Amino acid sequence: MFSDPASNIAKLGLTEGMKVADIGAGSGFYTILAAKQVGTSGRVYAIDVQKDLLERIRSVGASQGLRNIEIVWGNAEKIGGTKVRENFLDGVIVSNVLFQIEKQDEFVLEIKRITKHGGKVLLVDWNELTTLGPQIVVSPDKAKVLFERFGFKADQTFNAGDHHYGMVFVRT
Repeated sequence: MFSDPASNIAKLGLTEGMKVADIGAGSGFYTILAAKQVGTSGRVYAIDVQKDLLERIRSVGASQGLRNIEIVWGNAEKIGGTKVRENFLDGVIVSNVLFQIEKQDEFVLEIKRITKHGGKVLLVDWNELTTLGPQIVVSPDKAKVLFERFGFKADQTFNAGDHHYGMVFVRT
């Protein structure tokens, strides 16, 4: 089985009214699912460095009647680069992004900056055994050390498909 966004996002326990960011939103699968789960009183921030992907997310969201998606052209590898205010988010989604990040420390610090205490981060990334993914991956062990070094606690680890691993961290 390939990675299933609906199954993965369920690990965050999203509910009506939550504020969530999808960092490196890409095709927007997680953004759209999260927007449906947080409802009209919630908000989802689709953050990416590629404007064309963000426009696609805007279009898909509008076609589905979702008015709770905010498009943010930003760079999560810089402190303040997501343009989200401090201690604001209940949840952050990071799917198939960590392996691409050059400034991993700054990336995790930016996630910490925008996440409330007790807020959760869903991390889904390529596993080391896949032949379909990138040549260089970030192992679950390395991801755990990285997030824990910057004030997150590993809450759960799960199989996110044949080619991915999943983890949920809580901001302490």
